Amino acid sequence: MLISLNWLKSGLETDHISDEELVKLIGARLVEVEDVIDQTHKYDKIYVVEVKYCEKIPDTHLTLCKINDNVAADNVERDENGYIQVMCGAPNVHEGMFAAWIAPGAIVPQTFGTDEPFKIGMRKMLKKYDSYGMLAGLDELDFGDDHSGIVELDPEIAKPGRTLSETFNNLNDKILDIENKSLTHRPDTFGILGFRREVAGILGQKHESEDWYLEPTQKFENSSDIKLDIEIDKELCPRYTAIVFDSKGDTEKKYLDYDTTILARSGMRSVNKIVDATNLTMLAFGQPLHAFDYDKFVKVGGSEKPKIIVRAAKKGEKLELLDGSTVELNSDDIVITSNDVPVALAGAMGGANTAIDEKTKRIILESATFSLYNLRKTQMAHGIFSEAITRFTKGQPAGQTKAVALRFADITSEYLEPLALFDSQEEEPEPIKVELNLSQINNLLGTEFLSSDVKTILENVEFEVEVDENDNISVVVPFWRTDIHIPEDIIEEVGRLSGYDNIKPVLPLHATSDPNPMLQLKTHIRDHLAACGANEVLTYSFVHGDLMKKVGQNLDNSYKIINSISPELQFIRQSIVPSLLDKAYGNLRAGHDKFALFEMNQVYPRANGVDEDGVPQNSYNLGFIFVDKDSKSNYYLAKKYLENLLSNLGVKYQIKEFDSADKSLNDYYEPKRSASIYSDGQKLGDLGEIKQKVLREFKLGQGIAAFELDLKAILSNISATTSKDFRVSQYPFVSRDVTLSVPLATEYGSLERQIRAIFESENYIYKLACTSIYRADGADTKNISFHLDFANPSKTLEKAEINAIMTKVESIK
Repeated sequence: MLISLNWLKSGLETDHISDEELVKLIGARLVEVEDVIDQTHKYDKIYVVEVKYCEKIPDTHLTLCKINDNVAADNVERDENGYIQVMCGAPNVHEGMFAAWIAPGAIVPQTFGTDEPFKIGMRKMLKKYDSYGMLAGLDELDFGDDHSGIVELDPEIAKPGRTLSETFNNLNDKILDIENKSLTHRPDTFGILGFRREVAGILGQKHESEDWYLEPTQKFENSSDIKLDIEIDKELCPRYTAIVFDSKGDTEKKYLDYDTTILARSGMRSVNKIVDATNLTMLAFGQPLHAFDYDKFVKVGGSEKPKIIVRAAKKGEKLELLDGSTVELNSDDIVITSNDVPVALAGAMGGANTAIDEKTKRIILESATFSLYNLRKTQMAHGIFSEAITRFTKGQPAGQTKAVALRFADITSEYLEPLALFDSQEEEPEPIKVELNLSQINNLLGTEFLSSDVKTILENVEFEVEVDENDNISVVVPFWRTDIHIPEDIIEEVGRLSGYDNIKPVLPLHATSDPNPMLQLKTHIRDHLAACGANEVLTYSFVHGDLMKKVGQNLDNSYKIINSISPELQFIRQSIVPSLLDKAYGNLRAGHDKFALFEMNQVYPRANGVDEDGVPQNSYNLGFIFVDKDSKSNYYLAKKYLENLLSNLGVKYQIKEFDSADKSLNDYYEPKRSASIYSDGQKLGDLGEIKQKVLREFKLGQGIAAFELDLKAILSNISATTSKDFRVSQYPFVSRDVTLSVPLATEYGSLERQIRAIFESENYIYKLACTSIYRADGADTKNISFHLDFANPSKTLEKAEINAIMTKVESIK
């Protein structure tokens, strides 16, 4: 989203703060500013001029012109009248017109900021005519794409010698390139009004919306000649407002105007007065509008009683859009219909059958809000990424549709006459009210706000706030803040607007929480498998339905995301192994012939059920695959990884016949070369080779093996002795290396048990690892070396304690 900084600052007091500081504040307290496009010199040396003389050059398309710049430009030749000679090839140049002149030395705005900026100068044309600068067209000024002629300025505002920037309220601007995604929950900020309100709050200034926005009033009587009914599905369209207008003047633009310049700086192009008015209204207030040809609308519906019906599209319905393309609709799309005949793809694009053209006499203005979830699907399904649908997919507030429609009527009063207003909502709903106490705010934020501080912060952005003597705060939420529902939302507003960076950081006074056993288990597994040569990966928990179909999983056993960020990520996965198989192909293509991948993450199969609040229940799983394209015994290699891991964890396990009853999750295993893993009757997971038909789906070779384990089940079956390894200490660990010289007959296991017994007798936290076993030729002893890490869980070990325990270890025989 592009925002003109000049437009944003109008109505704010910003003399005390630089543009750089203001942008920094916006980034810290509202939204990420990806870039600041500096256009402060884009329109330098471009002047308003009057064309005083024109003479066609025979046998050419050129016209010799004399222009009056009121002696504003330097270093140009002038005639006895002070006029400047310019050659112009535009067919619409004529005496008496006011135009935009790019003086010698200026950069043509169309090329400003590019790798090859074009600086205009004096040119000799046809070998005998000096031409100073150029009279500019819409495209050269970077206000549009039209190259058919030069722009003409309205004589009422054109003053020769004045800069073009001054004429159109300071074109020397800075454009903020806003990162839209971080404003997904704030539809009100997708218009200058809402964005400016937030910036006012950040600057500590009180913002006041105008009465027309807060309490819209219809200034015209509905004509009895205009008939129109509205029928909506409120799940798909919470509110639909329409105004019928009669055209009373030319809607094409003759002169370059301010609207065209602000549209260009916002990344849009001028079309005509009506379209420009809808786009400017959208940019100003965040409410997209659409205009239908009223008479075409009535004709398409085939009834003398026209009716707007907003409904879900029927699968297979087709609609020709304004851009000439024809789309096949699906049941997730929303359509605007005339007596049930589709005339627009709601929120995305109008239909060709009701398009406005030069013959249009009456129009229907649509101001509505639609289901953001459906429109996100429409956006993805049909590849439509317009400014309008970008706003609709954020969930525009229903409370502003009437106000904005009436504002459009005021803006266009010179050439459109409002005839009748129709609104699907008869009364405005009661506003949301949130109750909280000052102590909740200060306790959560770690601040010392007074209730008066909170009141001022919130009232600056137009919340209604009442505070009683006990610091109880009652907040009435304005209709445009659709993201505010609970006390925590209000607390976040207070912290954000006042600046989280202004909150004094204080360490928490409560004791450090006990270690998380699951995190410790995952760390232990990660270290162990990595030491065994496996590679950890992290893949999306959201997957495409096709991935689950490839492995034979039933989509009905997965939760589907209503508002998925991409069609590729519509389901929450049931298990991890399919995601690892998806990554195996890329690694094989990269030349890795033998590797092991593992991932520890959450899965959400429907079989887990939901809790009392209806929240899906998760499992923590470890997924593992072993790939060796030249081996036929991958099952046994994967089994070796599994057994080594479980033994290291101290889990007593049994490998039993494959549990095919769990087919909804593990149908990708080959039953005859697979097994299920149990511990004391509790299932831990499955191990096996992947079916050939599944491998073909992933373009993989033969013999890939995998296992997947339930980490919660693993955790509950770790022996008490082993579980000591998962403890953590807030006190430093001591590291020592020791070598024991023992008789050849001494078993390694005997030494390890004795060392463990020493540390466990002291209740120390410890880890031990054998680093080498060495025997010299002919010797009757061998040297076994260990690396030890140990700590006391309740204090820092002193030197004497360290020496004492190492003496015990060194005395082992």
